[in-house]
Amino acid sequence: MSKVIVMDHPLIQHKIGWIRRADTGSKDFRTLISEIAMLMCYEATRDLELTDVEITTPICATTVKELKGKKLAVVPILRAGLGMVDGMLAMIPSAKVGHIGLYRNEETLEPVEYYCKLPKDCDEREVFVVDPMLATGGSSVAAIQMLKDKGVKRIHFMCIIAAPEGVKRMQEAHPDVDVIVGALDDHLNEHGYIVPGLGDAGDRIFGTK
Repeated sequence: MSKVIVMDHPLIQHKIGWIRRADTGSKDFRTLISEIAMLMCYEATRDLELTDVEITTPICATTVKELKGKKLAVVPILRAGLGMVDGMLAMIPSAKVGHIGLYRNEETLEPVEYYCKLPKDCDEREVFVVDPMLATGGSSVAAIQMLKDKGVKRIHFMCIIAAPEGVKRMQEAHPDVDVIVGALDDHLNEHGYIVPGLGDAGDRIFGTK
């Protein structure tokens, strides 16, 4: 079974408290989402493999640690996931960026792909799929399946706020994918919104509410 890692860092929790506020405007909301993603990325990459590299300092030759292979990719789920990309890249600027676009069929309620553009060597990379919210889990489960269908094997899912229902669905569908969460909320309401949550992340990031 995959690991569910809930971040307990004080700075992450403090900033999540600010994005929950109904009176936080789009400008501050965008900034905070990016900052939270950066802090979560710092924590989420703790287990990346390192390798020894021989270098020369101004004083002498020595051995230092570098990321093994440096093959990382960030894949936001459109559109809200875009808000987390800059924060991730601030931590891992050499990472490639892919995009997955999904919408929900109003009759079947199932996610439908409308866009997918990935780095050519995505199957060789450690991939972080990002979306601010994990509610029902439908889009996230579908996005990860799309990556697996394209041969990607090392996948992590990172979200800022999750509902237990979404986490459970992710674990059942993708028991090999770790779920990294900023805050685990109480439940989903009858409209599929996370409670207490923060409303619609995409609308709040882009000011379209």
